Amino acid sequence: MAPSAPTAVPGGRPGDAAREALRAARRQAVRAEAVAPRSEGGRELRARGEARDARHASGTPPTAPAPGQDSRSTRIKAAQDMRHHLASAFRMPSGSDAPEEGPGSTGTTGDSTNPAEPHSTTPAPAVAHAPPTMATPHRDTELRRTFPAFAPREAADGAPFATTWWGNAWTEALEQSALDPKRLTRGRGYADQGHVDAITATPGLVLAYVRGSRPRPYRVQLRLRTLTDEDWVHFLDAAADRPGHIAALLDKELPRSLAGCGAPLLPAPGDLTAHCSCPDSGHPCKHAAALCYQTARLLDADPFVLLLLRGRGEGDLLDALARRSAARAARTARGQRPDALPGIRATDALAPRRLPELPEPLPEPPHADQPPVYPAAPGGPDSFTLDQLATDAAARAHALLGTGRDPVGELTLWQDAVRLAAARPGSGLTATTRSLYSTLAAAVGRTPADLARGVAAWRQGGLEGLAVLDEPWDPPAGRFDRARPSLRAAGLPAFRPWCNRLTHLGGHIQLRLGRDGLWYAYESEPGQDDWWPRGTPDLEPVGALTGLLAPGDA
Repeated sequence: MAPSAPTAVPGGRPGDAAREALRAARRQAVRAEAVAPRSEGGRELRARGEARDARHASGTPPTAPAPGQDSRSTRIKAAQDMRHHLASAFRMPSGSDAPEEGPGSTGTTGDSTNPAEPHSTTPAPAVAHAPPTMATPHRDTELRRTFPAFAPREAADGAPFATTWWGNAWTEALEQSALDPKRLTRGRGYADQGHVDAITATPGLVLAYVRGSRPRPYRVQLRLRTLTDEDWVHFLDAAADRPGHIAALLDKELPRSLAGCGAPLLPAPGDLTAHCSCPDSGHPCKHAAALCYQTARLLDADPFVLLLLRGRGEGDLLDALARRSAARAARTARGQRPDALPGIRATDALAPRRLPELPEPLPEPPHADQPPVYPAAPGGPDSFTLDQLATDAAARAHALLGTGRDPVGELTLWQDAVRLAAARPGSGLTATTRSLYSTLAAAVGRTPADLARGVAAWRQGGLEGLAVLDEPWDPPAGRFDRARPSLRAAGLPAFRPWCNRLTHLGGHIQLRLGRDGLWYAYESEPGQDDWWPRGTPDLEPVGALTGLLAPGDA
């Protein structure tokens, strides 16, 4: 008689179903030895009895036995069914409780057909109910925490496995002591694919079941040394000294300064000891590497898990930090004494008093001193420019000390740049002044040629001469209208008016009336609109043109 398949007990463990199957197989073997076949007819009767018992156990309606079938084929078929059931009993739990397809089955609910028995059917063996996980979160306490399995994720080539610096420090402790990088690569792939079941963390131990190439999962442990009492004193002192450390821990972050406080929170290479139920003797095996990588993801989400592995639970640790912080605050309050308030009494402040006389001011220096000589250095500022700026600052300070005002301070940036350039002796852009002109022009957004034209206007009439250069304006009737008859009376040709300007018809002489009432002469190449200040300003237009007109211009 074929052994009946063990009935799956809902909520039972895989080991219970396996033991029941072994008992059924042993009973069948005892019956086979007790009843030996004595003739062909006896064997036929025994085969019929075994088939009847099998149908009775499985609920299959009676069918006629196939010709030529003997008890040997029946026992072989029963042994095959038993091996398949035992293999399924130790398979890793999956998300579905449906039985897997066994050898010779055509589907999850279909019947398997034996070629030797074309007219008989045998139901698929029953599979014991498997729990959704092998973890026991109902047993969790302050020093035992169980975390559900992580979902699979896509592997990022070349990127660190963890997202925090302390998570990567955890994986580096195992990678630096590993003997076979290939096992680490396969273990990381197992972690990415979600082969690691729920993780249980206790002081000094990380435990999980990892699915490998065999049906039964492997039991993997990672051991880590717990901290001593002295180490915890260093850690609590460092955390209580800075309130920001406690706030960071509550925000699920681990500051680097707290990790290096003298207590070895993070493991060093060789501190992690792996144990696995697989036959691989590598250090570590791929299952232990998968658990290590998955634990790094757990530390990313909650650094208190690292403190639990070192020996202290989250609640106990926070209570200790609160007590230590309160004790320190109390000692500080007892040791402090109220300081005397700064200041003076109100009666003393309101009492009449006579202030001492101010000392006499120092005599005004006769002139501004010369600045020191600035040496030229490769890559440094231009010594000539520094000397120019220092000399100008000394002159302005001397004028302010004597008169109480600084007219230069009212200038615009462009006007001050022109003034500085005009203070340099010489005319035009020479080799000695080109660097100064370039620096000043770049500072005001102009070209060195514009700065040179402004210097000529400044030297012609100062600040008002620069205004005549830049600003055309409409003068009132009077002196400007009498200028053209005055020029004609002096025998000069006619001038064309525009705004405050009178331009010679030949195109190379121009007169400009300033707001100060003076006439400023300008000169340009014939046919070119490139006017440069010339001569000295004068109250009369004829006087301003003295020495500028050629004999043929009249």
